[in-house]
Amino acid sequence: MQPQAKSISISQDRLAAAPRLMWLALVTTVMVLAQALVAQARPESLAPLAQKISPAVVNITTTTVIEGRTGPQGIVPEGSPFEDFFREFQDRNGEGNGEGESRRPRRSSALGSGFVISEDGYIVTNNHVIADADEIEIEFFPGDGQPKELLPAKVIGTDEKTDIALLKVEAEMPLAFVSFGDSDSALVGDWVVAMGNPLGQGFSVSAGIVSARNRELSGSYDDYIQTDAAINRGNSGGPLFNMDGEVVGVNTAILSPNGGSIGIGFSMASNVVTKVVDQLKEFGETRRGWLGVRIQDVDEDLADAIGLASAAGALITDVPDGPAKEAGMLAGDVILTFDGVEVEDTRALVRQVGATQVGKAVRVVVHREGGTETLLVTLGRREDAERSAGLTPPKEDAAPEAAEKELLGLTIGTLTDEMRGELSVPEGSDGVVILSVDEASEAWEKGLRGGDIITEAGQQKVTALDDFEDRIAEAKEAGRKSLLLLVRRGGQPRFVALNLGD
Repeated sequence: MQPQAKSISISQDRLAAAPRLMWLALVTTVMVLAQALVAQARPESLAPLAQKISPAVVNITTTTVIEGRTGPQGIVPEGSPFEDFFREFQDRNGEGNGEGESRRPRRSSALGSGFVISEDGYIVTNNHVIADADEIEIEFFPGDGQPKELLPAKVIGTDEKTDIALLKVEAEMPLAFVSFGDSDSALVGDWVVAMGNPLGQGFSVSAGIVSARNRELSGSYDDYIQTDAAINRGNSGGPLFNMDGEVVGVNTAILSPNGGSIGIGFSMASNVVTKVVDQLKEFGETRRGWLGVRIQDVDEDLADAIGLASAAGALITDVPDGPAKEAGMLAGDVILTFDGVEVEDTRALVRQVGATQVGKAVRVVVHREGGTETLLVTLGRREDAERSAGLTPPKEDAAPEAAEKELLGLTIGTLTDEMRGELSVPEGSDGVVILSVDEASEAWEKGLRGGDIITEAGQQKVTALDDFEDRIAEAKEAGRKSLLLLVRRGGQPRFVALNLGD
């Protein structure tokens, strides 16, 4: 009889556990259904998003008339054995008169991208896309309600520091447009979509993720979003969208050893672009705040010597004539807060001052001789200060520098007015020109070629051969193993890092 009683006892336990099992089964079913619903909510394709935003993306064609110049076209040093070859080649093609002189002006065209930000025809692109163009034409994405013909555009304003330009077209109908999003909300790992006209192939879409944030490449006001969405030549000025169809960046540059996309692209953050666009629309130019100090970052050693609790703030090294001097700032002061915001480093201070309204009186807290002081500073305008500084005459006793130098496998030379025309370099652009590249060097392997223009080295502008040599020496003294170059070819920028060797 005991086995039968035992069997009855087990059955009773199972009956007691049945409600719990049913509850677990119900919970499991609900979770499976919830996961299925989430999966269904996720878009299986980016096509709906592309269809929504593409009508606001445009192709930009620029035309520049280049005056005829004397001398064989191309980067050929005077007296080179190839000089006669290039002259003969030009003569055969009707480009010269037999004496190396160009017969007539020629037209140079370039392609880029942009996007419409208002129904009345305002368009954002990169400054380098339209720099010094004589004619600018806008091609709209093909579709219903879009202009069928190319529309001429006029330049409303440009900003070289952020490489942003604002254009305007007149259309017979309201234009499709897109809105800016909050670039600060774009997180590393978020999906993004780039659109534009890569390599002149027409409208194109590429997708990727935000690879990094707050990249600083070549300017004081830089705030680049790094992405692996494919960006190539011709994509410059095009938009970088988030998954809500909002513009979070303007595609500007790539890091590449060969000029093509390797998954390292940079888009100027929309929160920087919107401030610039608003000023260009209102004034036709930027109006950035100016404090008038020379500063450097505070490291641990400086903080300890000065008596600061942490390595933060901006140490003033010089106070020339300007708003800061009038307010009583001194060399050796450390700026701790500006207009109520703590200053992390020099970069943060420069960006915050630049974004502050010209003429505004702001409170600045500085560390001085072991204590703090609050000063009231009325900001000037940076553009006015830069123009005044540009009026300073050059030193008359400056010795002429060498015409060529060989550095890092490159033979570089001074960028002359004649070369500017031959290479379609915009007026006002500074740099040094690569005359030739050692084919056994790393520079050759990374795609550098004769005719490329080096505008920056070590994130500092290069205007002369001595500047380039100084940047190399500074990088070596700082213990860096490579030097970052900003190189332009046909107006398109890219970054190349060259090893400094031993």
